[in-house]
Amino acid sequence: MTTDLNRFFGKKVRGLICFLSLMSWFAWAPVVQAAPAKTQKTQKVHKTQVGKQKKTATVAKRRVSKTLVSGKRKAASVRVARTPPKPSFGQMAGLHQAADDLNLKSSVAFVIDQDTQEVLISKNDQAVLPIASLTKLMTGLIVTEANLPMDENITITQQDVDTEKGSSSRLRVGTELSRGELLHLALMSSENRAAHALGRTYPGGLAVFTRLMNNKAQLLGMKDTRYVEPTGLSSSNMSSARDLAKLVDVAHQNPLLRELTTSTGHQVAVGKRTLQFNNTNRLVKNPSWDIGLQKTGYISEAGRCLVMQTKVAGRQLIMIFLDSAGKLSRLGDAERVRHWVESAANAAVIKADTKVSGG
Repeated sequence: MTTDLNRFFGKKVRGLICFLSLMSWFAWAPVVQAAPAKTQKTQKVHKTQVGKQKKTATVAKRRVSKTLVSGKRKAASVRVARTPPKPSFGQMAGLHQAADDLNLKSSVAFVIDQDTQEVLISKNDQAVLPIASLTKLMTGLIVTEANLPMDENITITQQDVDTEKGSSSRLRVGTELSRGELLHLALMSSENRAAHALGRTYPGGLAVFTRLMNNKAQLLGMKDTRYVEPTGLSSSNMSSARDLAKLVDVAHQNPLLRELTTSTGHQVAVGKRTLQFNNTNRLVKNPSWDIGLQKTGYISEAGRCLVMQTKVAGRQLIMIFLDSAGKLSRLGDAERVRHWVESAANAAVIKADTKVSGG
């Protein structure tokens, strides 16, 4: 009987164990089946996060790339800006080392009284240097003294385009202007194509015109002067301050040259357009200056140049400034000389008044 009970309870225990195992399987089955769904959702989130990270990395890479390119452009810009300018002939000759009482920035300066020929300032005045567009003053003198018709039309051609320095011009090839207008633009705005066209269309051509320029220089006693073309773009056009003072003196006697060089501005009609040209010397607009004739010039070999006839403290003066290093320093030198002359004149008046009152 004991054996039968054991068998009975054994079957019951085994059945209970099987029942519990089966219930345990049903209880855990949803969890096991849900695990893949959770894994898929996690994978989607992971993929989304990875995608965002890649997009962020791409954007960051683009920003870095743009920054690098911008940095390279800025660096290139800085490199261009820091490129030292080509030294002038005066700088290479060491003329800027010469000192003067007024601390002038031009390496060459020469100021004389036009009436008495008294030399007021002399600094490297016999140095022979390129004179740039100061050349156009002689060009204007030759044209005006030839008594050519100023209303005759002249066409700008390819021959007038600058191949020496590659300078720009608003007078396009094919532009037609009168000789008088071209002369005005050459002397007032230093228009290179205008000056070249004046020489090219001179009776006999450019070679004859250049020869006449040199003959006139010799006639005026300009022994250090040489011209090879009418614009001043060539550094072979050379002169000294003393020679240029002689040219300014003679040119100042020409009413048309006085008028055109001191003109503040001029408009010309070119086809359907109207172009405004202005004077290259801002002092002509300054009411504190009384300028009778002037001309500016610049090429790298010559530096900044300026010649003027002007009235200061009741005196007719001729001022020559060559090889000035800064863009505005030639005008600054003119201002320094004017103030110096005015101060000297005032001091002389005070001294004379004191002497009279004390007498």
